[in-house]
Amino acid sequence: MSGHGFSNADTGNKPADPYKQANLDTEVPLDQKIRDLSGFMTSNKFSMMTTRDSKTGYLLSRCMALAATESGGIDLLFHTNTESGKTDDLKSDEHINISFLNSTTGDWASVSGTASIVTDRDLVRKHYSPQLKAWLGDLGDGVHDGGPEDPRIAVIRVKMVTAHYAISTKNIVGKVADVAQGAITGKPASVNKLREISEQEVRSWRSSH
Repeated sequence: MSGHGFSNADTGNKPADPYKQANLDTEVPLDQKIRDLSGFMTSNKFSMMTTRDSKTGYLLSRCMALAATESGGIDLLFHTNTESGKTDDLKSDEHINISFLNSTTGDWASVSGTASIVTDRDLVRKHYSPQLKAWLGDLGDGVHDGGPEDPRIAVIRVKMVTAHYAISTKNIVGKVADVAQGAITGKPASVNKLREISEQEVRSWRSSH
């Protein structure tokens, strides 16, 4: 019987989730796990940021562009308009999830953590992009102009607590072949390296970066 909180099957001594067993990658040092995750997130840039809606309590996701990473690649920075709904959400509940997907390879990453809204102008200037004007606009009052001194521009700093991700071990042809074989034989497809970064590992990494 599965040891999980929910189970609808008793597979005896057979793995109930053979895909995970076939793809879980545990024999990899922490620095490589962080390096591969950080590289994947940076190269993809666009993510989905999930917060808890401050009015309804429901989960809400928005597409966000990664501005930078900190702490050796584990903490994430995003620009935000301080007057947007997501800042209300994070003031109400700091818990957050950031997810990335490469739709071509099927690689993905999920980062769970806590977020803070940083209005420090030095940090804003450091990571400012002129493209932000397209999202904030120039209100014509000489202050709210979408520039680096616009007080509406802040940074959401996401501090990682845990992460889960999958990176490809085969090209698209190899993946298709393996999936096709699995559909015929019932053998789980081995197409990704599934990796997990625990709270303890994050704390260890953060202590030296």
